[in-house]
Amino acid sequence: MALANQEKHLLLSTGNKSELAVGYCTLYGDMNGGLSVIGDLYKTNVFKLCNWLDSEDSINRRKLYKLDTNVDIIGENIRTKAPSAELGPDQLDTDSLPPYSILDNILKGIIEEKKDLQQLEEDGYKKDLILKIISLIKKAEFKRKQAPPILKLSSQSLGSDWRVPIAISY
Repeated sequence: MALANQEKHLLLSTGNKSELAVGYCTLYGDMNGGLSVIGDLYKTNVFKLCNWLDSEDSINRRKLYKLDTNVDIIGENIRTKAPSAELGPDQLDTDSLPPYSILDNILKGIIEEKKDLQQLEEDGYKKDLILKIISLIKKAEFKRKQAPPILKLSSQSLGSDWRVPIAISY
């Protein structure tokens, strides 16, 4: 943030909707910034976006706008690396979270589709996993209250249109 301020730039937060929802982000770390550009994209959508950015279709678009086409924007090493907070050696996100393909579907059910426990169970998810995710969402609300503004892309972002109490049970 100090460098961004020094250069009169806007620091962009790197958190996505999946991480913000379950609190898998660090206050004053990766949550720092003045704007959260991908804060309303689930991690699986971020993966798709990264793959597209390095795809032939992206290169064709870059040519159209006279942008550099001789370099990958993301790079294969990043695109193929297993998700990790990298807070410890050999740590993976799946050590404490389900795979994002499962987590994101449950989160979308809870956040955007307003599904309850029974409906999510009917979708094939295990009750203990659903309850764990609901608990993580509740526990992470205090972090989301301190997050930078999120560019809204979905019907329900975790930004200004998400109102959940911090200090009381709901």
